[in-house]
Amino acid sequence: MTSRATVTLGRAQTTADGWARTGARGRAQAVVTPPETVEAPARPELDDGDHDRFAHYCKKADIVRAHVTGEAIVALCGKRWVPTRDPSRYPVCPSCRELKDAGYTLR
Repeated sequence: MTSRATVTLGRAQTTADGWARTGARGRAQAVVTPPETVEAPARPELDDGDHDRFAHYCKKADIVRAHVTGEAIVALCGKRWVPTRDPSRYPVCPSCRELKDAGYTLR
């Protein structure tokens, strides 16, 4: 089985050996072109991940709700995450500690 290259000329296609080819009932066949490639959007720059190594200050009710529903909560320093680990195994976040000592509270 040999394959033949086709060239589109107007409404009819011409094969590599010069024969014109049309679709059923004398109509020209539609030429399908491959879609253009679409690039994925750039991923946002994230921080270096130091916040994952600390325990953060949050409302107790928010922590309980997050454990039950699995939704993300916001710490005093602005970190958003879903709490899944035991915070007693990690040091307290320096940003959260500094804000708490300055008198900031969670709403």
